[in-house]
Amino acid sequence: MVVMHYIKFLMTIAAYVVPLYITNGCALLFGGGRPLDLGKKIFGKPIFGRGKTVRGTCAGLISGLLSVFIIAPLVPKWFVSNYVAFGNLLVLGALTGDILASFLKRRLGFKSGCAVPVLDQLDFVFGGIVFTAWMRVPSIAEFTALLIITLFMHRFSNYIAYKVKIKEVPW
Repeated sequence: MVVMHYIKFLMTIAAYVVPLYITNGCALLFGGGRPLDLGKKIFGKPIFGRGKTVRGTCAGLISGLLSVFIIAPLVPKWFVSNYVAFGNLLVLGALTGDILASFLKRRLGFKSGCAVPVLDQLDFVFGGIVFTAWMRVPSIAEFTALLIITLFMHRFSNYIAYKVKIKEVPW
């Protein structure tokens, strides 16, 4: 019985993590090109900055939605009755959370690429959870696990992206 509890817990975490991480990772991996804010400024500051691009946002959206459709048949109904809708909201929330964090960082005077601990690592997770909360609210244990796993995975994956020259900074 204990083993089944842990399996159910891991399946729950995976149902959140797969679309969130694929969306966020592919936005970075395939980003570049035209800025999402088209270089426009508000009060002399970029709206989002050069790190948020049309291509990256589209790549994150498409890859995240594809991941949802691929794993949807594997997600049990006890998790959420309509995983496709839930997953699509996770993807949209991840992108929105990341973009809003950039907007907030620009308003606070942080330059693109400047590290803002916690906000940089968890913005897409918070966005996904906020967008899906009306369908399913994660338990405290699930939420804590998502945060802890994401803090470590974000640091690790960004370091790798920096080493292979996908990112200019290791955070």
